[in-house]
Amino acid sequence: MAAGDPYVQGARVWIPDCAEVWRMAEITRGYKEGDTVLHLRLEDGSALAYPIKFQLPPLCNPDCLSGADDLVALSYLHEPAVLHSLRRRFLEGNAIYTYCGIILVAINPYKPLPIYEEEVIYAYSGREIGDMDPHIFALAEEAYKQMVRFGKNQSLIISGESGAGKTVSAKYAMRYFTTVGGCLGDSSMEGKVLASSPVMEAFGNAKTTRNDNSSRFGKYIEIGFSQAHVTGATIKTYLLEKSRVTFQAKAERNYHIFYQLCASATLPELQGLGLRGAESFHYTCQGQCTAAQSTDDAASLDSTRHAFLLLGVPEADQLELFSILAAILHLGNIVVRGRDRRGDGCFVEPADEALGLFCALLGIEASQVMRWLCHRKLVTAGETYLKPLSRQQALDSRDALAKHMYGQVFRWMVSRVNRALRSVEGHRTSIGILDIYGFEMFELNSFEQFCINYANEKLQQLFNMHVFKLEQEEYVTEEIPWVFIDFCDNQPCIELIEGRLGILDLLNEECKMPQGSDGSWAQKLYQTHLGSSHFQKPKRPTDAFVVCHFAGKVEYQCDGFVEKNRDAVPEELVGLLRASKSALLAELFLEEGDGPVSRRSSGPRMAGRTSRRSLPGSQKSKKSISSQFKASLNRLMEVLGSTTPHYIRCLKPNDGKQPFVFDSRRAVEQLRACGVLETIRISASGYPSRRTYQEFLERYRALVSREELMGTTEKQICSLALERLLQDPSRYQCGKSKVFFRAGQVAYLEELRYRRLRAACTLLQRHLRGWLARRRFGRARAAAVCLQRHARGMLARRFTRMLRRTRAAVMLQKTLRMVLARRSYLRTRQAAITIQAFARGMFARRLYRQMVRHQKAVVIQAAVRGWLARTQYARLRGAIIYLQCCYRRVRACRQLRQLRVEARSVEHYKQLHKGMEIKVIQLQCRLDEQAQEKQQLVEQLSGLNAAHAEEVQRLRAEMQQLREDAARDAQVQQLQERLAELERHSVKSCLGQEVEELRQRLVEVEATKLQLGEERDALVQRVLEQSQDLKEQHQRAARDSQGLLQELEEERARYQSLVQEYTRLEQGYENLRDEVAFHRQSTLRRSPSTESFLGSESSYLSSMSTAPSRDGSDQQAEGLEEHWQPVLEGPQPSGEVLLNAGVGQDPFEKAYLLLLGQFNTVSEELARTREELRRSKASTELEERKPLDFLKRRNIAEMLGLGRSPEKVAVDDDLKHAYDAVQVANRLLASQLREEKQQHEEEVEGLHLDICSLKQLSQQQAALIQDLQRHQGQEGLQHHVLQLKEENWELTQKLEKQERTTQKLQKQLRAYAKQIQELTVKREATGPAQELAASAVVLSRSPMVPSLTGLSQAMLAWRMEDEGRIIKAIITDYKPQSSPGALPDLPAYVLFLCFRHADHCSDEPRARSLLDAAIDAIKRVMKKHSDDFDMVALWLANTCRLLNCLRQYGRDESYWQGNTARQNQHRLQNVDPQSSCRSLDALAVQLYQQLIRTAEKRLKPMIVAAMLESEPIQGLSSSCPPGHRRSLAAPAHTLPELLQQLGSFHAVLDRHRLAPSVGHQALRQLFFLISGTTLNYLLLRKDTCSWSRGIQLRYNISQLEQWLRAEGLQQSGAREVLEPLVQAAQLLQVKKVTEEDAGALCSLCTVLSPQQVVKILRAYTPAVGLEERISPSFISSVEKRLQDQYGGEASHLLVDTSHLFPVHLPFTASPLHLDELRIPDALNLAFLVRL
Repeated sequence: MAAGDPYVQGARVWIPDCAEVWRMAEITRGYKEGDTVLHLRLEDGSALAYPIKFQLPPLCNPDCLSGADDLVALSYLHEPAVLHSLRRRFLEGNAIYTYCGIILVAINPYKPLPIYEEEVIYAYSGREIGDMDPHIFALAEEAYKQMVRFGKNQSLIISGESGAGKTVSAKYAMRYFTTVGGCLGDSSMEGKVLASSPVMEAFGNAKTTRNDNSSRFGKYIEIGFSQAHVTGATIKTYLLEKSRVTFQAKAERNYHIFYQLCASATLPELQGLGLRGAESFHYTCQGQCTAAQSTDDAASLDSTRHAFLLLGVPEADQLELFSILAAILHLGNIVVRGRDRRGDGCFVEPADEALGLFCALLGIEASQVMRWLCHRKLVTAGETYLKPLSRQQALDSRDALAKHMYGQVFRWMVSRVNRALRSVEGHRTSIGILDIYGFEMFELNSFEQFCINYANEKLQQLFNMHVFKLEQEEYVTEEIPWVFIDFCDNQPCIELIEGRLGILDLLNEECKMPQGSDGSWAQKLYQTHLGSSHFQKPKRPTDAFVVCHFAGKVEYQCDGFVEKNRDAVPEELVGLLRASKSALLAELFLEEGDGPVSRRSSGPRMAGRTSRRSLPGSQKSKKSISSQFKASLNRLMEVLGSTTPHYIRCLKPNDGKQPFVFDSRRAVEQLRACGVLETIRISASGYPSRRTYQEFLERYRALVSREELMGTTEKQICSLALERLLQDPSRYQCGKSKVFFRAGQVAYLEELRYRRLRAACTLLQRHLRGWLARRRFGRARAAAVCLQRHARGMLARRFTRMLRRTRAAVMLQKTLRMVLARRSYLRTRQAAITIQAFARGMFARRLYRQMVRHQKAVVIQAAVRGWLARTQYARLRGAIIYLQCCYRRVRACRQLRQLRVEARSVEHYKQLHKGMEIKVIQLQCRLDEQAQEKQQLVEQLSGLNAAHAEEVQRLRAEMQQLREDAARDAQVQQLQERLAELERHSVKSCLGQEVEELRQRLVEVEATKLQLGEERDALVQRVLEQSQDLKEQHQRAARDSQGLLQELEEERARYQSLVQEYTRLEQGYENLRDEVAFHRQSTLRRSPSTESFLGSESSYLSSMSTAPSRDGSDQQAEGLEEHWQPVLEGPQPSGEVLLNAGVGQDPFEKAYLLLLGQFNTVSEELARTREELRRSKASTELEERKPLDFLKRRNIAEMLGLGRSPEKVAVDDDLKHAYDAVQVANRLLASQLREEKQQHEEEVEGLHLDICSLKQLSQQQAALIQDLQRHQGQEGLQHHVLQLKEENWELTQKLEKQERTTQKLQKQLRAYAKQIQELTVKREATGPAQELAASAVVLSRSPMVPSLTGLSQAMLAWRMEDEGRIIKAIITDYKPQSSPGALPDLPAYVLFLCFRHADHCSDEPRARSLLDAAIDAIKRVMKKHSDDFDMVALWLANTCRLLNCLRQYGRDESYWQGNTARQNQHRLQNVDPQSSCRSLDALAVQLYQQLIRTAEKRLKPMIVAAMLESEPIQGLSSSCPPGHRRSLAAPAHTLPELLQQLGSFHAVLDRHRLAPSVGHQALRQLFFLISGTTLNYLLLRKDTCSWSRGIQLRYNISQLEQWLRAEGLQQSGAREVLEPLVQAAQLLQVKKVTEEDAGALCSLCTVLSPQQVVKILRAYTPAVGLEERISPSFISSVEKRLQDQYGGEASHLLVDTSHLFPVHLPFTASPLHLDELRIPDALNLAFLVRL
């Protein structure tokens, strides 16, 4: 390929342009060797003849390479290509970051972008640098990863012009390191590191014409790491611009801290500083810009003070620091006046307000300040003179003092920040962030610009060496022949500055001279360096010089160099400050070597005047500013040389600070100055384009022939293909794993690939169009044949139809004539028959009406007579019944009052009971009488059957007679017909009238029909209106319900967030408690004798001690204190006396006697209760005799109503009254039993108190034994200890016996309550009579009714000391594998059975203690197995089951609906589980959140690889555009693996029988994580935004949806959370060209936010040669439509994947009956007794 081959017709080139720097043009005529003009066509269509002088214009890169993530990947590497790629990415894609080899180019957007959120940090964490789009987080992650992997220090070098965004980039890098690395040990270190930024900005940043927050110093932040965690940081500063303190140019400001203090002057703590507005101070108003638009000074001071507090600077030190800063401001306001016109002397008014405030704030004398501001002291060999200063010299001295004071303040502030960030244990590795000024070139450049450019020269040299080294290592690794690359070495320029007799040496020498000046120094420079190629003398006669830097020539003005380098401060004024009363001020000026101190002050106007120094020794020992800067710069180079550097070059797109406006001229200047183009030049001189063999084959497989694919390895295939395609071996090199290309070869390969794909597409189109044409012709031919066939058939059928119609016409005429004749005959015949019929019907109807009237008259007479008789009878019967009712009501009321009086006494109970026996006897008599009546009815039925047979015979005879009468009726009918014929003529007129009446009636019917139709339409309309109203009401109710549901979800989310915060705090508390326990254990030391004694006594003490009750009452506590006060307060002279007292008093024996006495009292009380019941039974028998006498006097049959007829039977209320009386008696007895039970429970509680007292005494006795063991370890003491142990064991046995007796008494009391409950149930199931009988039977039994044997009460009996064993068996040591056949939620059932026993015993403290211990144990198990999804799911299921059991068997009736009768018998009776339910609900929410976090840890590493990187559809990866850094390895995970993991999660949830709704919510949350993570990485990776990737993504989503359908999870809500990802995939596939496409796209993306849609469109990469790039106008149109559609609502770019949906834990009743629960023996719960 010849050199001129690329310059063919249609090729595009870059030509210089005065406005845009470079302009694109297209070649209209191919270039030939020797042509002097290149014919071009510009973008606006105009023609141009471009003259070729020395070389051809640079070529343009293909569209597929433009806008690449890495500029080095461009085929043609030159300045216009770099500029165009940056401009295209910045304006079209809004991409501010671009790689350029090892450099990250960052363009300031001047607009906040949503790409720095915490989600973005976690998205870049752990990713390779090529996996994601260029970002500062990617570079920070690369540095962090290299530090962790290789243990080598790293550094980030951030440079750029003022306003390019260096400080912001440094803050983002610091934030990334603190977020990803976290903190080790000191949890506040992360906040301290971030808090250093606002402090440094307040004291070191100022507003300039280019930047509102410009850093006026350089800083190097070294962040220390230990075990990949942040341990501390150190800040080093370079070259603070102190001259800004006293002078600011127009539109610039002083340092921020001064304006912050002035804006907050009204604060109470700042009232004494004498501050006013910034315009009132000389040092803050010179720039005529006291306020910045983007800065709130008052709020910034709050941030600064808060940062100071975080850094450990107390309020007192802050106020003292602010007073020094205020003093600096007042110092600038001191007015110096001249004494005469000649200016020989000056003075300061003693009444100067600024002077007074300055001296008051610093604690110095005003007279001394006045004196030394206007005079200087000269010391000669033997005398001292006081020399007055001129006004200008005094002002210069004042300004020098202000600058020196601020410099010391700044240095002190940096030292305090470093002290706060310093780590005690140090660090192993570190990452340094260098935020330093970039290359500066202004109209007037002074000493500061010279130092800044000197530092940039040093950094550029380091950068060049690093880039050269990387290139060399790459070639050596790939075994490519290495040819030395010549690059621009700036070592001569550095030697010019810092070498021997260099610029800095001559400057320092001039500063040492007594009469040194800027002019003499300039002359020395001209004499020494005019022969250097990097030094020039300007043409103008001013004192200036030009240095040829790597970025261009800079002219420096010599004025002020010498004085600024000296940095002299008046010694007398410094001495005054050092003697100040302010401790902070004395600390600032503690060291003398901070600045050179002179006897005089010479400002810029007195530069030529000199005087003798009083302290030459100090002057020799003091270093100049340039020497200090040179030394610190050399140390910085050493530090950077020992680290692995990473470069960030910040660019300003324009000087107007306009968002997303690109000024090409300014960009080129900065690219040249920051070294980006130098990197491009070094890369372009070798083999800039590199591809791995796999990547080459994926991209250019279409260019490889079939024979070349037969190669054995990828390297061989690529070599054969390149030999054929490029033909020149010098244009490429094949390395070990990569193939290297010269500049332009990738563009040539892309052109070949484009042609091959275009040819293939043309071939496909040709064959497809031919096939379509052939198919179209075949269809047309078949259609023509079909039309011909149908036309011929149609003509034949038409002729046949004509013949048929002719024949049919003849037949129709014949038939019609016959029909007309027959119709005339039939009409006449039918008329005659009709007349006959009407006449006969009229006569028959007339006769029928007469018969009907007669019959109706008879019926009416009979009805009236019967009604009169019945009315009279009913009136008489009603009067009689009313009288009977009145009489019976009087008697019943009287009897009811008597029964109520009797029912109030338990003694009448037996009497009423006997009355019920009499009722039973009466009922038996009634049954006998009914049997007799039945026998009589049977006899009557037999008689009726005989009569019925006789009646049948009689009816048959009558039927025969009726048949004969029917024959006679037929003859009468014939006679009537004859009569009708005779009367026909007379009836004809009557028929006409009837027909007319019928017609009128028909008209009326029609009118009625129309009216009814109108009414129907009105009703239909009304129904429609009502249905519309109902629909609106339904919609309104739906909206209200939706709002309520949303409020419920928000409330639930807030509650769960509180639960999560509580969990986090609780976790922190546990960590602190573990740490304290660890330290306490490490400091505890025991003696051998004590340890042996404790070991021997541990079992005894554990058996005697019980867990303290959480809810003990105050009265019990006071009683215990009073009971044990004599024991505790008794004198204890020695251990022997204590021992004798403990053995002699025998308190256990006294307690045992006390318990026996109380037990006897309880027994006597029970005996008294039995006796009272017996007496009440006897009295009841006496009272029942009265009703028996009454029954004897009356007829039993009459009383029960058995002898009455059915019409006269009345309602008898006696039985109801008796039943009510029995109920009253039962209630009275139940209330008495409850009172006795309550009294007995109080006594039992008293026994428990005594037992607890005895146990406390036992504990005190054990403590006494331990004390004696420590003091007297003799054999006699051991004997006493053994004796006490035996006595304690015996007393323990007695106590257990008493406890068993107490439990037996409690069972007896429960038996009473159970019998009453059984009576109540039986009454509801049976009638009143059966209830009375059952009550009589129950009450006739003995009062002491034992519990039924064989009936399970569904509870587990346990003791308080068994609580730890229960928790250990079913929670701590529980393993589901040990019990294969057991229920998954068996621990929950066991806990509930134990809870039921505590409820049965009315022991609420024990129940709550058990649940609290269970909750704590579950939390400990979860802390230990936090990453075990199976374990978390197990305890989540058990917690939900226990919560549901407490609700199902609790007191809330809403949870009883699904219970069976057996389950209702097991409800809780005494303990209210509401508080426990709240605790368990919070625990369940915590477990659910931990379950989600555990699942997310497993899914997160798989999502991106499975959803975006895996390729289930092969053959689409080659369409990925080149020029992107991406990982070459295969995806770590595939989609089947992701689905398998989801399936395992679902199987675990099903195995543990978790509620389906909870499992659905968990899967919905996991699918939200998958959708959000995939969408976030799609937004952050430009290489994924393509048509092919959209197809892959949509296929992967369909696989997820298919998995949901296969698992039956369509209704879980997981499909809805995938909708944003579905729309993103569709967005990548739809057409994006016209306005109609924009409208369709906006209607499609209803879930995606406008920022997400625009981001995807900007990042979309079209297929080369197949798609067009999305135009900016289309993106703007879509963005405007979306803003109109969403109303400008604030939205986020990335999805917050950490968001947790509020979980709803539904109530699911357990179908299991508690008495059917089977507990395996493997749980070792034999100590629990099943009741």
